[in-house]
Amino acid sequence: MSEDPPWVRIGNQTARSAPLFAPFDFAIQHGFDAFEWFPDHPPDGPERVASYLSAAQRQEVRSRARDAGIRLSVQAPIPADPMRPGGDHELEDSLRLAVDLGAAVLNIHFTEPRRTEEFASALGPWVERCSISGVRLALENVPHVGPDDFNRLFGLLPRNGAVGMTLDIGHANLHPTTHHDYIGYLDRLKPDLPIIHLHLHENWGDRDSHLVVFTGPSSRDPVGLAALFDRLQRRGFSGNVVMEQWPQPPELLSQARDRLEELLQRGKR
Repeated sequence: MSEDPPWVRIGNQTARSAPLFAPFDFAIQHGFDAFEWFPDHPPDGPERVASYLSAAQRQEVRSRARDAGIRLSVQAPIPADPMRPGGDHELEDSLRLAVDLGAAVLNIHFTEPRRTEEFASALGPWVERCSISGVRLALENVPHVGPDDFNRLFGLLPRNGAVGMTLDIGHANLHPTTHHDYIGYLDRLKPDLPIIHLHLHENWGDRDSHLVVFTGPSSRDPVGLAALFDRLQRRGFSGNVVMEQWPQPPELLSQARDRLEELLQRGKR
């Protein structure tokens, strides 16, 4: 009998500071089971995301990820927002990238809480498009958007399993109402709000420094991370946990993965 699939898959992400394929190669070499492609610095021009990876490269990535047992996600660039001029075009290209790679999740940012109703309405067709394409749409919290904003947004969105939240704990740690308290941010989200993706990095509460976990506050005490995964499991979370860094040395990522897995194993006891 085969084992149940893991409820948490841990991986890393592309980075501006690294050659394009270096983080992905690292993920494969170190046995990660998640990876995120983020075209945050694609070529200039109207086809920026469309030209991010060639057709042959997309097929190669899809095949290599499948063979390595890696579940992919795509983080759309900031302009891929239906509230921005040209945002639908960016979203179209980002969704195409996700489909071509066989990614399970397309992540976009929720940046304008004062226009929540408009954003929810504009997302409607994209939720449907993603559902048809077999890609889940994940909406990420940025530092100035709080848990109450997400509660309001998800009260307006369909509950069809095609859309959920990306909880970014570093951003949650910076929000004014939950400063230094990303667990408080999580606890203020309604219990039925679906969290389907996790961006994992930390900071000292001063700026969005994207520190590797266990090199910031959790280096002193990992109790916050233990509480995070305990709460996520109780909420029924199942998805990718993406470390959004390319540190020097990169082996800090595999060390963090190993410590996270130890923490998750202790949580089962």
